[in-house]
Amino acid sequence: MPDPSSTAAAHVPSDVSSGPRATIEDVATAARVSVATVSRAMRGLPNVAAATRQRVVDVAQSLNYRPDPAASRLAAGKTKTITVGVPSLNGWYFSTVVAGAEAVCNEAGYEFQVIGVGSHDARDRLLDDRYHLERRTDGLILVDVEPSDEQASALARRGVSLTTIGARIVGCPSVQIDDEHVGRLAADHLIGFGHRDLGVISGLDDDPMNFAVPMARRSGFFGGAAAHGITLGDEHVRNGNFGVDGGRVATAELLDAPRPPTAIFAMSDEMAFGALMELEHRALRPGVDVSIIGVDDHEFARVVKLTTIRQTIAEHGAVAARLLIEAMTVRATDAGVDYVPPAHQPTVELVQRTTTGPAPTS
Repeated sequence: MPDPSSTAAAHVPSDVSSGPRATIEDVATAARVSVATVSRAMRGLPNVAAATRQRVVDVAQSLNYRPDPAASRLAAGKTKTITVGVPSLNGWYFSTVVAGAEAVCNEAGYEFQVIGVGSHDARDRLLDDRYHLERRTDGLILVDVEPSDEQASALARRGVSLTTIGARIVGCPSVQIDDEHVGRLAADHLIGFGHRDLGVISGLDDDPMNFAVPMARRSGFFGGAAAHGITLGDEHVRNGNFGVDGGRVATAELLDAPRPPTAIFAMSDEMAFGALMELEHRALRPGVDVSIIGVDDHEFARVVKLTTIRQTIAEHGAVAARLLIEAMTVRATDAGVDYVPPAHQPTVELVQRTTTGPAPTS
C-alpha cells in the first residue's frame, strides 16, 4: 500500500479512545497507510514522508495508541523471535506480507527473521525435529507454504506456534482470501463488458510447492465463464511465473493464438504489468483493443490505471502476526482448552480503472 501524499487530516472517531485498546491496524486504517508505514513512522525510521509521519503520529495520539505491554511481556520468554517462511525472498507480494507481519512483531517486542522455503525439501528440513526449530523461534508464520497435519502437530508438541497465510491447517490460525471468488469476480467483470474470447495468465510453469492459489483462481474464472455459457480450456491459459517478464511472454503467446482473446485475466498485477507492456509493443490500447485485469492492487497499479482485484496484503501479514501472538499467549497461559484457532478470510474488492472496457465490435 503506498503512502498517501495528501496532508488532509484523517477522520478519527471521537469515542475510540474510550473503547478497547487501539491496535496498529486501527492506526493504519484511520491514517490511510499500511501497518508497515505506521511502524516506521512511530519508530522514526527513514523512507516516510514528513507529512505522512505527522499524520500517523497525530492519529496515534488521537486513538491513544500504544504498544501492547502484555505482548511485550510475552516476548520476554524463550527465544524472543518470530519467523516468517516464504517460497521466495524476492517479489512484491511476499515482501509486502513480510512488512505487515514485521510491524506487528516489532510492536510486540519480538525479534523477526525471514527464511526462504522454496521447495518441499526445504519445508521438510525446516520442520524436521533435527533442525530444532524450537531453539530458534517461538512462533512461525508460513506464507503459501503448506505443512502436513503431522508436521503442524509436531511443531505444537515442541512448543512452536504456527499460523498460515494462503492455506488452512487443522488446529492453527490462518489468513486466506477466497481465491475462487477472485476468479469469478474477474470473469463476471470482463464478460459484463461483452467479452467472449478470454485469456488467462496463470502462475508457475514448474511449481515445486504445488501452489494452490493459481488453481483456485483458474477454477473460479472458468466457473464464472461457464455460468455465462463460455467454455474455457488449457488452450486459453499461459503461465506467467508471477512476474512482469513472464506476463509479457504469456500475453504474446495468447495474442498470437489463432483466436486471440479480447480480454485477459492476469492472476497478479505484476503479470498484468507485463501484459500492458506487450500491448504497448503491439500498439494495442488497453481497455479498447484488449482489456486487462489483475489481482493485488500493487502500489503501481493506479499509476498505470490497471483494473484489479484489491487485497490488503500488508494487513494479511499484520493479522497473521497478531493471530500468532494470540495463540502463543494462549499456550503460555494454559488457556487452550476452549481455544478455537480463527480462520480469518479478508475481503477483496474490484477496482475498475481504464485497462478494462467494452469488447471490440470488429
